[in-house]
Amino acid sequence: MRIDIPRIIDIPRIQSRVVELLAEYGIPSAAIGILHGGQLAEFAVGVKNVETREPATPDTVYQCGSMTKTWTALAFMQLVDEGKVDLDEPVRTYLPGFTVADPEASAKVTPRHLLCHTSGIEEAFGDPGEDDDVYERMVENIADAPQVFPLGHTHGYSAALGYGILARILEVQDGKLWDDVMRDRLFDPMDLTSTSSRPEQEDETRVATGHLIRSLEEGPIVTPVDHLPRAFGPGGNITSTVREVLAMAHVLLDEGTAPNGQRIVSAESLREMTRSRVPVPDPYMFGPEWALGLIACDWNGETVYATDGSTIGQNARLRLLPDSNTAITMLTNGGPRESFYRQVFNEILTGLGTVTIPDMPAPHPTLKLDLPRYEGVYERPGARYEVSADGGKLHLTLVLDPMQAEFLQKPDRVTYELLPVSETHFLMPPVDALEDTQTVAIYDFTHGAAGCAAGYAARYLHTNCRVHPRRA
Repeated sequence: MRIDIPRIIDIPRIQSRVVELLAEYGIPSAAIGILHGGQLAEFAVGVKNVETREPATPDTVYQCGSMTKTWTALAFMQLVDEGKVDLDEPVRTYLPGFTVADPEASAKVTPRHLLCHTSGIEEAFGDPGEDDDVYERMVENIADAPQVFPLGHTHGYSAALGYGILARILEVQDGKLWDDVMRDRLFDPMDLTSTSSRPEQEDETRVATGHLIRSLEEGPIVTPVDHLPRAFGPGGNITSTVREVLAMAHVLLDEGTAPNGQRIVSAESLREMTRSRVPVPDPYMFGPEWALGLIACDWNGETVYATDGSTIGQNARLRLLPDSNTAITMLTNGGPRESFYRQVFNEILTGLGTVTIPDMPAPHPTLKLDLPRYEGVYERPGARYEVSADGGKLHLTLVLDPMQAEFLQKPDRVTYELLPVSETHFLMPPVDALEDTQTVAIYDFTHGAAGCAAGYAARYLHTNCRVHPRRA
């Protein structure tokens, strides 16, 4: 363990606290890295696998999930620097056959829409397989993909498709596979030897195993799914260590320059990544704005950038505090749990003397809502939310896939109370010990919305970054 942080941080005390929290939350291990003033501290606690009991170290390789999107965005901004692409040119300029069901989206969707999740295109890419043509096939498969919302109308997270399209543009421009693009444009120039995009490239002796938890009594169990499908690659399949995640953070904090002095992107492109933003309808869970491959957060008036990711049994967090030249990352093989992340990061941030993560908003106890405006079914493939009123209160029922519910030992319908923060924002308190309070936005009130006969009704429900249109 190397500790060069100039301000004194009680690393042993933080390690002990993390050990306590891992046990409390049923998470097998956490690796944590801190970059402050250009200097580094890193440590790990727990085990890589609950069955083998091998200890985690700072060199343990974890799955980064959607943090991958920030890597892909950096590579794409290199194309911008080279004058090969323009963020506001239609995708068809670079992929001439690009077509989805909506003619306007087909003709007008741009890389900027894809980078900040405002394309509205449904993730209807079928099964593009695991071969080297996976991103080419994803683009071919969406010819009939409908719009979740009109192009540019709102923010709605795209787990795989948006960055899959960006990856295909990278492949066409560079004449090589996305995996090779990432190696040649980022990993090799940054001297990253533990970061990769394919499972077969990993050092099996160093990788963490993902875990799920069905009850605190049972404890964490090894996930039945080792990795996400290859289709999720540009948006979710990079694996790395805390030190190499912090190398990316260095690029983002130091105007595009890696720790080894290599310029990765121009300072101008980095400014574009952070300043080009769209509002997020649910601003409280992650942040009020989405930039190009990053979330822009407001921590008590200070701008902080975030990039997170989850796979099936692993979780990654990175926070960038430009005002104090600080980055903190945490990689785990369990979770995600929002309250776990908040407690760990706030321990570190307090020790550094920086701004800390703000608390969730309090509910508005006297706010009077016109409840029928919110009632309805909000749905897209794989997710259904039913909002109803009872006793003067709103409730949300989450409908789980029966197989998922059976594996997790949960009912297939789980009902939560919605506590209003404003006319469009709600807190959703947990109903069991494995959950944290979530936030929900119900918004975009339109006359004659589907399923509502009287007056203006909400068109969308937004939670966990994802948008769900009213269906009934």
